[in-house]
Amino acid sequence: MIGQDDEFEYLDGKKEEIKEDEDAGKVAEESAEEQNDEEQKSAEKEDSAKEKRDSMIFAVKVTTNKEDKALDMIAEKIKKKKINVYSIARPHGLRGYIFLESPDRENAEEAVFNLPYVKGIIPKVLSYDEVKSMLEPVTADIKIEKNDVVEIIAEPFKKEKAKVVRIDKAKGEAVVSLLGAVVPIPVTVKLDNLRVIRREEEKEE
Repeated sequence: MIGQDDEFEYLDGKKEEIKEDEDAGKVAEESAEEQNDEEQKSAEKEDSAKEKRDSMIFAVKVTTNKEDKALDMIAEKIKKKKINVYSIARPHGLRGYIFLESPDRENAEEAVFNLPYVKGIIPKVLSYDEVKSMLEPVTADIKIEKNDVVEIIAEPFKKEKAKVVRIDKAKGEAVVSLLGAVVPIPVTVKLDNLRVIRREEEKEE
């Protein structure tokens, strides 16, 4: 026959088992919540990455030497009217242009419409690879001289042949004349966006 003391010991043991079960349940719930949080964060990252993949980059033509003012005005308009534009940047390598990243051309045009110093958007949509060199410039010792025939390796004049008219080494820029144009068009380009394809001095060794 079980004594009274034994019965209390038995009940105490049951209470401990119940408490252990409750603790285990709480741990399982917390683990599930943490897993859900991680899954939610992962989904948000995927959505953000997808949004970035769906974005488009446009080259906006602006008045030369007024790039900073044009950029400020565009940024102010985007903020004030809450236009869906992801980013804007002044490209390294070309004067007279600003890069604008948005989900579509409609938002890009709304951001720059009827603003001083803005001349319009280049029709071609650019990829990040095409503008990467201007957004993340790499310093290099580039040897380009006057009268060199060069190829422009950056948008919007990518693959165009030109002749170097003037070099400004202090600014790291060159004024070139496009060879394919009916009327000579002077364009100011950063030296690291030019590739020499012919040089008269090479014959003299």
